[in-house]
Amino acid sequence: MNNRGKDAEAHAARFLEEQRLKIVERNYHCRYGEIDLIARDGTTLVFVEVRARKSSAFGGAGASITASKRQKLTRTTLHYMAGISRTPQCRFDAVLLTGDDGPAEWIRDAFGT
Repeated sequence: MNNRGKDAEAHAARFLEEQRLKIVERNYHCRYGEIDLIARDGTTLVFVEVRARKSSAFGGAGASITASKRQKLTRTTLHYMAGISRTPQCRFDAVLLTGDDGPAEWIRDAFGT
């Protein structure tokens, strides 16, 4: 991952912690893909996709979360969930960043699960 990606994930993690979420894992990898951040929001386990773009041209950060990307995230999440003893309530969130240090846009339940 490049420095811009690391910076974006660190920015998103700080933002979510300010919203009282607890980051439990960063950059979970398996053969299906990667989950940028995994957090707890109360008793809910939150899988977070972080997307950063220099500008909102071409649809911005949100437009880059394609159906294919959602499918990879879902498979990776199922892999992660297979390794824990109890299945908690879960959701997918997205943190979208535009510009170098612009404000974060937090989309809760980004995939409508």
